[in-house]
Amino acid sequence: MNKTIDKVTTKRMALYTGRTHPSLAEEVAQHLEVQLGEANIVEFANGELRPRFGESVRGGDVFIMQTHCGHEGRSVNDSIMEQLIMIDAAYRASAKRVTAVCPFYGYARQDRKAEGREPITARLIADMFKAAGSKRMVSIDLHSGQIQGFFEGPVDHLTAIPVLEKYVRSNARDGVVIVSPDAGRVKVAERFAQHLADMNADVAFINKRRPKNTANVAVAKEVIGEVEGRLCILTDDMIDTGGTIVSAAELLMNRGAKEVWAMATHGVLSGPAIERLENSPITRVVLTNTLPLPEEKRIAKIEVLSVAKILADALSAVFDETSVSDLFDGENQS
Repeated sequence: MNKTIDKVTTKRMALYTGRTHPSLAEEVAQHLEVQLGEANIVEFANGELRPRFGESVRGGDVFIMQTHCGHEGRSVNDSIMEQLIMIDAAYRASAKRVTAVCPFYGYARQDRKAEGREPITARLIADMFKAAGSKRMVSIDLHSGQIQGFFEGPVDHLTAIPVLEKYVRSNARDGVVIVSPDAGRVKVAERFAQHLADMNADVAFINKRRPKNTANVAVAKEVIGEVEGRLCILTDDMIDTGGTIVSAAELLMNRGAKEVWAMATHGVLSGPAIERLENSPITRVVLTNTLPLPEEKRIAKIEVLSVAKILADALSAVFDETSVSDLFDGENQS
């Protein structure tokens, strides 16, 4: 006697977060209308970690979110290792697919050998995600697009331009100038300006010449583009120590700019960054919440926009097997 079994499989989404930036994950979960899973991370006396998911993830589509930075006494390496261990736990618990969600991808600036005997750490991180059991990665505004090629599986490269564009439209008048702080980021500035074409946005960039056989020395800086009497918006993927963005702002003011704003996706804000920004001619520093902003760094001129909706829409598209690039009209690929 033959028996047939009709089995209806239901897809399940599970979203977990490490301890580096849980508030962003909670916001993403609200947009997705899912409950943030319990990771139950135990830290032993010697600093070793052990997560244990509070519910079964067998057969589920598991997303493990962690932004890579030092926070509350833990280092950037701690945050990466915590995410790797959580990925391993999900993989060994028979998750159907594990996706690493890294709003800010650590070691992204070590994406090539600038000199001999250096590591390519961005590739190493990608290899570690694969070894842990992650077949897919989601990130926002990677420092360089080539990092996508370090993964064997799919990479969903998102961009924060939609939320930054919305801010400019709400807070600036026509005739702004989008300024790249160096020649290497001109393409991003041009794309931003194209979005604001109806506001008559122009593009400019800061040209630096570096003398031969010198390190960290840039001379004869000049502004390429018309900035006199206009609102200049410096755009970059991140603000770390603030040196580049502040010196660019000072140069713009010296060339007759009416006002200077700075906009970046990732507010790393290391070392002297806050003091430099506070004392700079920049009137607004607009960041997103890919990284947590500690209370002591919340100065009046910093404004933080949320990328939770962008992340939620991307994770929803991954889960539903629909196009992520369509969310950005394909512009996230370049």
